[in-house]
Amino acid sequence: MKQILVIAGLDPTGGAGILADARVAALHGARAVGVVTAHTVQDTSGVRSVVAAPAEAVGDEIAALLGDVEVDAVKIGMIASDAIARAVARALAATAAPVVWDPVLLPSRGVPLFAGDLAAAAAALLPEARLVTPNLHEASALSGVPVADEAGMRAAARAIPAAAVLVTGGHLAGDTARDVLRDGDAWRVLDAPRVAAGPLHGTGCVLSSAIACRLAAGEPLADAVAGAKAFVLERIRGALAVGRGARCLV
Repeated sequence: MKQILVIAGLDPTGGAGILADARVAALHGARAVGVVTAHTVQDTSGVRSVVAAPAEAVGDEIAALLGDVEVDAVKIGMIASDAIARAVARALAATAAPVVWDPVLLPSRGVPLFAGDLAAAAAALLPEARLVTPNLHEASALSGVPVADEAGMRAAARAIPAAAVLVTGGHLAGDTARDVLRDGDAWRVLDAPRVAAGPLHGTGCVLSSAIACRLAAGEPLADAVAGAKAFVLERIRGALAVGRGARCLV
């Protein structure tokens, strides 16, 4: 059984964060181990507040875990602060497993999930990442490029100094959900029909975790991304009403 290290925040609803990541791993036949970077006060209607974990403790937990457990891939989600990002990057030097970073900055509803120096956080984590998976807002924040269409997605993907960048276009208007993948100098556009499921919660977490699971299984990056996108589409079609707010995918 493949093992996935998840480094993410705790969403009490289980629709995103470390609980959702563990569910995605299980659905891919993998086992999740993990470290919590922050606690959130939230429900399915939005995030009300965030309490970041001590950066040193996060780094120590990852180091202790990697000193004992062999992991096949790493998924990084919410990091909460640049201090935590630096601690995570230092600890990940102990593994050669592929790293997928979902740069969670702002939830669809509620208060920001990151506080601090984003440039410093990116400088620490991007060199460790096999793939970074920003949405339109996150891609703009990481690149400094306005992102409102496919041209902007491509410009941001070129500007973000990572081995590979997947800019997700779920917030674009239209009947097609278009994502743009740059892997080195190679490009791929991935389209899927947009499903009318109402407000959704945790799509970015589920996508990045599914990619990490597929990389752990040995799939090439482009295949892992395409397979994960198909998985997300399937989960959207069966989205769960676990509360009174947005639907969850897992």
